Amino acid sequence: MSKGPVVVLTALNLEYQSVRQRLADLQLHLHERGTRFEVGTARGTSCRVVLGLTNKGNHSAAVIAERAIQEFSPVAVLFVGVAGALWDATRLGDVVMASHVYAYHGGTSEDDGLKARPRVWEAPHGISQLASHLSRLNDWADPTPGHEVEPQVRFGAIAAGEIVQNSRISAEAKWIRQHYNDALAIEMEAAGVAQAGHLSGAPVAIIRGISDRADGTKNSAEDRNWQPRAAANAAAFAIRLAVELVGEQKEAAMPQDDRSRSADRFDRRVSNTVHNSTVGIMAGSVTGSSVHMNAASKASGPTDLITELNGFRDQLGWHRTEGLLDEDSYREALTDVDSALRSAGERTPGSSKRTVMTLKRVRGLVAECPTLVATLAPMVAAAGDLA
Repeated sequence: MSKGPVVVLTALNLEYQSVRQRLADLQLHLHERGTRFEVGTARGTSCRVVLGLTNKGNHSAAVIAERAIQEFSPVAVLFVGVAGALWDATRLGDVVMASHVYAYHGGTSEDDGLKARPRVWEAPHGISQLASHLSRLNDWADPTPGHEVEPQVRFGAIAAGEIVQNSRISAEAKWIRQHYNDALAIEMEAAGVAQAGHLSGAPVAIIRGISDRADGTKNSAEDRNWQPRAAANAAAFAIRLAVELVGEQKEAAMPQDDRSRSADRFDRRVSNTVHNSTVGIMAGSVTGSSVHMNAASKASGPTDLITELNGFRDQLGWHRTEGLLDEDSYREALTDVDSALRSAGERTPGSSKRTVMTLKRVRGLVAECPTLVATLAPMVAAAGDLA
């Protein structure tokens, strides 16, 4: 696996800014042919991200993607932005990650009509599996005031062509739905980026926020309202995915001894004093003299949750000492854990929701440490149950 950063590319400046807002310590990187990239880190993490603008179209996207791959040798390329939904089942604001990409403008024109000759690129299995896992955790979206329904991540085909599709009744719209009726979204760059990744051997993920329904409403007031929100949702999920990709890369590169320590001392030895023998066990976590088998302990009430949160503070400190969690992430996570402790002890209307949202933020901050993420999962559930 490459030891490089994650490259994130966008076609529009709005999309670029949505990603850029999530990065820190940005520095300009000028390619010898004039292409400008910005290199920084995902906020609160050590995950390096290269950000670039391709402009519209598959051809431009392919050239810039190839250039970025050769320049940075990335662990993955994420193409991030907005797209139109082809079917009503996909909600505005939802995020679609491509299971595969169709270049639908391939075909042959015959007397009885246009025959489809698409090219197809499938998403890498490992990235698809990781993205599915993150969508189940459901901790990636930003809280949106006034919008109770959180965006969902959907996985399916994305159709990439050479024109802006803004109709459901045109001849081409009907042809697309006839030949590519499994596609969830339609846009103009994914095929180029997918081809560049295929030729270069770089894993590619296409992540699109749904901003319209490709039904004649582009550039309407509704579209202008949804486009920035869809771009922000796509950026949020993409950065969450990037952080996890880099975290897995670092863990895979660790020497075996370091990896054993990073498992948060899961492999513990317990002395059986009755028989004067030693028994080896695989524990989910060890806190003081308590051993939790196969999973983090589940808090059943405010007191239990507070106990677990205090134990989690100790785990944060250990991860920082071992170099598995950077100083900035540690301090931010510690502040949020303290805030969650206060909320958990209030037992007032709304305190449960505040606790859940705070713990979800912590989970994002420690995303590079799978052990900490796993420990937080039952605490998030327990906090929700206190309502």
